[in-house]
Amino acid sequence: QLHLVESGGGLVQPGGSLRLSCAASGSSLEYYAVGWFHQAPGKEREGVPCISSSEINTKYADSVKGRFTISRDNAKNTVYLQMNNLKPEDTGIYYCAADVAAPAHFKVGYYDYWGQGTQVTVSS
Repeated sequence: QLHLVESGGGLVQPGGSLRLSCAASGSSLEYYAVGWFHQAPGKEREGVPCISSSEINTKYADSVKGRFTISRDNAKNTVYLQMNNLKPEDTGIYYCAADVAAPAHFKVGYYDYWGQGTQVTVSS
């Protein structure tokens, strides 16, 4: 069974950068689409970027285009989220999720596996 663990969150000033990691065990992430989802306090969970199982398609929320980049390292069985030029509204919990043999998408209910989340706080 696939197990996901996020890491890399923390406190950063506006304009700063963080790199989040989603490490998998139990199965290879190369067979899954992987998405990163952001949940601010009191708000719904929203897709940020996602990448297809074949790595031929990616999808980004308009709010993060040009700032965030999703990537895979199959040798490490890990997916990354590089976050640049961070803004206070980026604050919240970031989750990674996997959907087997899927294209990139933001449909929360269709993702099969979820990590526990990692906290990102953007504040001066």
